[in-house]
Amino acid sequence: MGQKVNPKCFRISPNLYKGWSSVLYAKKGDYSKKLLEDIKIRNILKKDYSAAQISDVVILRTSSNITLNIFVKKPGIIIGKSGADIEKLKKALQHFLSEEIFINIKEVKKIFLDAELVAQNICTQIENRISFKKAMKTSMQNSMKQGSLGIRVLCAGRLGGAEIARAEWYKEGSIPLHSLRVDIDYASCQALTTYGLIGVKVWINRGNFTKI
Repeated sequence: MGQKVNPKCFRISPNLYKGWSSVLYAKKGDYSKKLLEDIKIRNILKKDYSAAQISDVVILRTSSNITLNIFVKKPGIIIGKSGADIEKLKKALQHFLSEEIFINIKEVKKIFLDAELVAQNICTQIENRISFKKAMKTSMQNSMKQGSLGIRVLCAGRLGGAEIARAEWYKEGSIPLHSLRVDIDYASCQALTTYGLIGVKVWINRGNFTKI
């Protein structure tokens, strides 16, 4: 029986996908400490800046500093007026980080080609009591309009408040998961509703990688 592999993990390579979300060099005894710090950074961003709709956080470390590349739909929420909120974020991170911190905010232009933002959008609509079918199909149409070659969306749980949980999925275009030259973006998230959690998974075919 075939095993399902995360398409992003399957394509991590300097020549394929955009690489690792964390890049660091550490001594054997320091690795777990650095890893825990990375988790704390991501949790703070997810908790305090969820309204900004963060797509990805890439953490680059050297011996003396940390650079955070934050890919986001609404950069103004993190930057704040005259960069005031950026300074607040730096102070919050400096409570447990000793290195110098640099933060780069990068806006995601085509939000419907980003699986993480599409999944978050569907979850938000479901939490606002919009039909899950409508949310899925609207997101798929917008993704195809912005240039994706294929998209698949799966929702699972007590859909529509049904007593028995089930899964439904829709697909448009092609999603070749076995072709490593194809850039498949993948994300999953959960919608919290009055009748339980609804899981959402999104696969988007963004065409072939530019370098292979």
